[in-house]
Amino acid sequence: MSQPKYYVVWNGREPGIYRTWEDCQRQVVGFPAAVYKSFKSEAEAKRAFEAPATDYVNVPTNRSKTSEEDRTQRPPQVTAPKGCPPPPPDYRHDTVLPLPLEVKADALAVDAACSGNPGPMEYRGVYLATGQEIFHYGPVHGTNNIGEFLAIVHALALLKKRQRVMTIYTDSRNALLWIKARKCRTKLARTPRTEQLFQMIERAEHWLKTNDFSDIPILKWETSRWGEVPADFGRK
Repeated sequence: MSQPKYYVVWNGREPGIYRTWEDCQRQVVGFPAAVYKSFKSEAEAKRAFEAPATDYVNVPTNRSKTSEEDRTQRPPQVTAPKGCPPPPPDYRHDTVLPLPLEVKADALAVDAACSGNPGPMEYRGVYLATGQEIFHYGPVHGTNNIGEFLAIVHALALLKKRQRVMTIYTDSRNALLWIKARKCRTKLARTPRTEQLFQMIERAEHWLKTNDFSDIPILKWETSRWGEVPADFGRK
């Protein structure tokens, strides 16, 4: 009897962990730049799914075409159907996302969303090479600025834990200032409803004050030039 396998799909129709090759095939066959790998145990598959795909597989890259002859031989740019995200630009081969040249693909983008301010808040981080959601928290009662702040700290702690160095992008100026001060300068009242959130804030502030993260660039995502940050929840 063959050993069972667990298939991790980082980039496919529905990223996740699948127990059969047939289920995995449905997610990756015919999907542009699909990224997936099989594992022998469910525990190993879960660890892999929570990590960037590049920790486990070589995401294919192609050489840049620079000559005039190469440029004229490129296929025409494909226009995505209405309602679908645009395809990656033909001048980039290190990402499945339509990133501008000045944005690194081996990077994390973070963002928060809040329905009302304060209100139900959540945040997440996305790996820019594959578009994979690396982490997600919420919803919990809070504010958008708190979510942006916690998302950056979450990304920093995750990278330090995995001994990785990569750029973190955020579209929040306030969060950048709070990270620099190592202090969440929120005006949200601490009440029984927000107690859990404030405990998270205290842990985040403690982490910032007791860890050196100077080797990890935290950059402002320039929305006016680049469009919405890839971790955006799309609720505007």
